[in-house]
Amino acid sequence: MPNSRDALITGIGLISCLGEGVEAHWTALTNPDGLQPILETDVHPGFAVHPMTPLTLDTQIPKRDQRQMEAWQRIGVYAAGLALDSAGVKGNTDLLNRMEMIVAAGGGERDYAVDMQILSALPKAADPGAYLNEHLLSDIRPTLFLAQLSNLLAGNISLVHGVIGSSRTFMGEEAAGTDALRIAVNRIHSGQGDLALVGGSYNAERPDILLHYEMGGKLWHKPFEGVWSRQSGGGGMIPGSLGCFLVIESREHATARGAKVLARIAAVETDRCRRDPGQATANATRQLAKVAPDLDRATAAVISGASGVAAATVEERAFLDSLGLPVRGLATAIGHGMEPAFIAHVALAAAALDQGRLFDPLESAETPMAGPLRQALVTSWGHWRGEAMALVTGA
Repeated sequence: MPNSRDALITGIGLISCLGEGVEAHWTALTNPDGLQPILETDVHPGFAVHPMTPLTLDTQIPKRDQRQMEAWQRIGVYAAGLALDSAGVKGNTDLLNRMEMIVAAGGGERDYAVDMQILSALPKAADPGAYLNEHLLSDIRPTLFLAQLSNLLAGNISLVHGVIGSSRTFMGEEAAGTDALRIAVNRIHSGQGDLALVGGSYNAERPDILLHYEMGGKLWHKPFEGVWSRQSGGGGMIPGSLGCFLVIESREHATARGAKVLARIAAVETDRCRRDPGQATANATRQLAKVAPDLDRATAAVISGASGVAAATVEERAFLDSLGLPVRGLATAIGHGMEPAFIAHVALAAAALDQGRLFDPLESAETPMAGPLRQALVTSWGHWRGEAMALVTGA
């Protein structure tokens, strides 16, 4: 039954390699000729990324503000503006003055010249640890670091779009996005808030990001495969530039202002473990038990945040197979977007629920869904840590 404290999605701002806005994404995901992967392989040879679609930044960010933002901040501020437009609250100072903001984002871009000097000299140093500490302290400018803190994304959204209610910022890869959404939804459920802007951004087209995950053995280097199909080749992720923000509000608040409702977030569960064998499955099993009373398996599907990285993806797929539900791995289409990935997958679940149907399989390992879609179980098993699950339903 509808409840005045239900957490409803009333606005979506989404940008990725598939385009700008929910309609562009839905068109790409329902292409009758099948998914056409959008990859960039030439900028950093040997590494593939799903690049950000070209954006006309002036439509969301004044030119004077663009100059002091790096790409990851422009992506986030742009997506936030789209979400406010979608919800019909852009420029409404009464609503923006009390809109809460919860942001998930990583750090800023690196001083590549300094990084290259350190990486080149480090193997030759007599004491690599001492050398690294010395040069990190002396070579990296403090002002560069201070200009790249993740909470500056929230600050720039406030400055550009006028969102000036309470503000929280989370760091920590996938888990940052899952906890940002969990807290936003729980605050609405508990009556601690009525209106929130929650989301994040990720720029995958950075050499330092690629180096970071390459050193951890997490990247996919072979010809393109979907996230499930990569497991026969050893697994790996293809990063994707991504920006997504949601406007979430209580049913009472949305009804009072006559907002169009796209979907309801019934629950968000998050956890983490050391990833010993079976631990992530145990977390997911506990999360499923909490949402199971509201889950209608006859009309539900899974939107998975599997990254493609071998161990986590293999274990998640085994868990999902036990559910017997149609599954879609969105990283096949938009790449793995770290902090905002879970929020973007919830957004696309909401889009599918608004349409009343699931989009077609993205690869041969996925099965069609013949009946109507009324619920979506959105999962996130971080490439390294963090398990989350959300139940998204029709409004």
